[in-house]
Amino acid sequence: MVLPEQPVTLTAEQIAALHSELRKMRHDINNHLQKVNSAVELIRYKPEQTEEKIKTALEQTSAITLTMRRFSAEFENTYGIKLDSRGDAP
Repeated sequence: MVLPEQPVTLTAEQIAALHSELRKMRHDINNHLQKVNSAVELIRYKPEQTEEKIKTALEQTSAITLTMRRFSAEFENTYGIKLDSRGDAP
């Protein structure tokens, strides 16, 4: 990962926008996790729905990963963070 060499100053508007994006990401991830929890609870009480509910839970874990990747990419692009070929610090 290559970071800017100079300190980065954010305006109040940029901080507000970042906070808004963080809030949206938390909301989305919490929604996906609630769906996973609901699927597990339904399996407990209706084992005949296990296959269907496992599919739902797996879809939600993929959605969480996508949500995090989108936020990370936007954050890195906005704040000028460059990653190496592995996505890590060199």
